[in-house]
Amino acid sequence: MVCMSRNEVSIRPLWELNPIWDTLTPTQKAEVNEQVEVVYYEKNDLIRHEGDTSSYIWMLLAGKVRIYKDGIGQRQIIRVLKPYDLFGYRAAIANEPYGSSASAFEPSALYRIPSDIFRRLVQENSAFCYAMMQTMARDLKISEIQTVNLTQKHIRGRLAESILHLIAQYGLEEDGSTIAMLISREDLANMSNMITSNAIRTLSQFAQEGLLAIDGKRIRILDEAALQKISRLG
Repeated sequence: MVCMSRNEVSIRPLWELNPIWDTLTPTQKAEVNEQVEVVYYEKNDLIRHEGDTSSYIWMLLAGKVRIYKDGIGQRQIIRVLKPYDLFGYRAAIANEPYGSSASAFEPSALYRIPSDIFRRLVQENSAFCYAMMQTMARDLKISEIQTVNLTQKHIRGRLAESILHLIAQYGLEEDGSTIAMLISREDLANMSNMITSNAIRTLSQFAQEGLLAIDGKRIRILDEAALQKISRLG
């Protein structure tokens, strides 16, 4: 798991990065500070595998992470995470194996907290428990919307939705139009519940229509309003 240098990552307490952790008492913060680890992953390194024992929860510190499930001949990306997002907590709370896999889109650094410590914090601290319930509810809402999008929208609508989701998650580069991440055609297809050839063809259509420009794994947005319309109409 050697990748991103520790010198490249600013290590700060969890509660300075995500307000969920600020609900902990000083004693609980001290305990978390003793137990938390910072772990590093190279591009495409596996962080956890579906079916593994839920030994940890994670918070992304730097980089990008995909949450996915492997099907028969097709990988489905369920979520893409941005820094300070939490994952692995549902399985930890339920004390059951992970229901999906996670890997790094790019070199990434993550906080890793033992699940037994996390469960005890949920049980002992009502404010922390409520904050986690709110996080779970928001993630469930996103999953519900995604399920509708991937099952009811046509190919163009699904791909437009995925591109807009990347903009919302990672923002744009300094030019104000290029999505601030590199994404392969395969990953974009896996986000959109389609085969890679369909994603390539549809992406090329969007480029021909002047909605975006493609430069390798970079996508520059030229007409976001049109993409929103395509996504909305499905």
